[in-house]
Parts: sequence; C-alpha cells; structure tokens
Amino acid sequence: MIKQALMLILPLTLFSSSAVGSESIVTLLENSSWINDLAPELKILFTLTALSILPALLIAMTAFTRIVIVLSLLRQALGLMQTPPNVVIITLAFFLTWFAMQPVFNKVKDDAITPYLKEEISASLALDNGIQPFRQFMISQTKEEDFAAVLDMAKHPVPNSADEIEIQHLIPAFLLSELKTAFQIAFVIFIPFLLIDLIVASTLMALGMIMVPPISIALPIKIMLFILIDGWTLVTQSLLGSFLS
Repeated sequence: MIKQALMLILPLTLFSSSAVGSESIVTLLENSSWINDLAPELKILFTLTALSILPALLIAMTAFTRIVIVLSLLRQALGLMQTPPNVVIITLAFFLTWFAMQPVFNKVKDDAITPYLKEEISASLALDNGIQPFRQFMISQTKEEDFAAVLDMAKHPVPNSADEIEIQHLIPAFLLSELKTAFQIAFVIFIPFLLIDLIVASTLMALGMIMVPPISIALPIKIMLFILIDGWTLVTQSLLGSFLS
C-alpha cells in the first residue's frame, strides 16, 4: 500500500527533487525497507499524506484546469449561477479529465508503476519513466510564448531541446496555456448566448416592456436552444478534442 502511494506522487516527487536534490529522494525510495519497520499508524499517516498531494497533481499536470474552467463559464453563459451545482461540475470535469488523460495514465502504469511494484526497475528509473508521459503531454499543450514568459520571469536561459526543460518551469507555463485556452473556448461559447440576451433586451425595449427583466425571458430561450443542439455533448466532445489538436 505504501509503495502504491509512493508511485502516485512520482511527478511531484521529481518536481520537488529539482529543488532539494534528486539523489536524496531516489535514495529514500530505493532504500524503502524502513517503511516496513514503521508502526501501522505511521504507515496510514504516510499513505494519507501521499494521497493528499493528488489534487494538486490533478490541477497542475492534467487537463482538469481547462475542462473545469470551460464548464464553469458555460454555466455563467447560460445565466445559471448555481445550476448545475459545483459538485456536479467538478465531478464531470474529473471524469472528462480521466478520459483525456487515459493514454498518459496507461503509459505511466505500464512503464513505471507496474514494473516498480514487481521490483523489476529501481525507484530512480520509475521516477524517470513516470514523469516522461506527463512531460510530453504538458509540452504538447504549452504555448511557446507562455513558456518564454515563465523563463523570462525565472531569468533562465532557453533550453536547447525539450529534454532540457525543467519541470518547475514547465508546470506554470502549462497552467498559463491552459488558462488562456480555456478562456478562448469560453469566449466562443459566450457569443451565441450574448446575442440572445441582446435580441431579447432589444425586443422588450421596442415593445415598451422596460420593467420586464430581459434575463427572465432570455433564460428559458437559452436553455431550450442549448437542449435542442445537445449542448453538453457538443461542449464535452469539443473539450476532449482540443487535447488532440
């Protein structure tokens, strides 16, 4: 159980190791016989601590950020501030992230987790194999200008190849790119709903119904239109497709 928890935090362990020295982290993992000597309570505490890092990994190194932002802004575009509830949005974003990241997860499992649990490879090799799929995914989704901005803020020279990119520079650049892409997608989604709001407001003004809130008329129209075009399916398909382009 402890070994599984250790492998779950492979990417963050490597990220942290760049700051404190990778050799000490790797030595700690390879000489993991000390784990068996711990009291059961400490083993549970160690495992829970490792698992608590998963939300940070989910946000920082996967497709979750883009998906949850687009879904949240879609809800605002419809004019529904609390529907669907946050728990529904987050749950949907989580499983869409699972679909989008499935090739990466499978590669980490095949190249790092399974061989390490079978004791076929060392912890250092498992760390390298485990981080590479995430690195490739983040590099493929990161815009050059965002990466250049992060390097400029860090006063770090531009690497000669992708293999030389340090993870502490790649993660913030990836998050900046995800934020930019999410807002670009949300802008396109907002346009038709904004047009509906403008048309309804103009119509009510022309009819002299200035006391009627436009949102009370526009909201059911937007919901009906969204249902007719099967909007949730279109948005989720577009989101998943955006990671393949």
